[in-house]
Amino acid sequence: MDKSEKLALGLSGLLLAAFFLALIYAQVARGIEVPTCITDVEPFTSDTLFQIDENEYELHMITRMWAFEPSSVTLPVGSTVHLYVTSRDIIHGFKIEGKNVNLMAVPQTINYIPVTFNEPGEYFFACHEFCGAAHHLMAGRIIITDNEEDLARADLPGGER
Repeated sequence: MDKSEKLALGLSGLLLAAFFLALIYAQVARGIEVPTCITDVEPFTSDTLFQIDENEYELHMITRMWAFEPSSVTLPVGSTVHLYVTSRDIIHGFKIEGKNVNLMAVPQTINYIPVTFNEPGEYFFACHEFCGAAHHLMAGRIIITDNEEDLARADLPGGER
């Protein structure tokens, strides 16, 4: 092995170590969650939102050509959503504007990430992987509100809020 090969191999190793340390720093020091792919569970077949604790929800999101199920969700301010995403047909993307959420929806797998919504407003989500002719229509929204009337109309699961 000549000198330039050793240098390239050494720099590649250092770069790989730097990326690995940056990933650890992001998770431990900054509290940034890294998306998880769950492959040992059969993908769910229906969209579901249910409350698992006070201000804590689990959302099963299904993507398909050219829609999200559900396409709109209303939750109270301060909600933490355990988001599980899968696809019925082809690979889709799932990105929430204004949040650090960017998942791939892959058939036969489930991707997971928790996300907390501390500010009221509308958080739009869209598919970021081209999936065909109506790809530009594949979008939805998460509405975060502190208005009791909006929450009552949303008919949140789990009874008490």
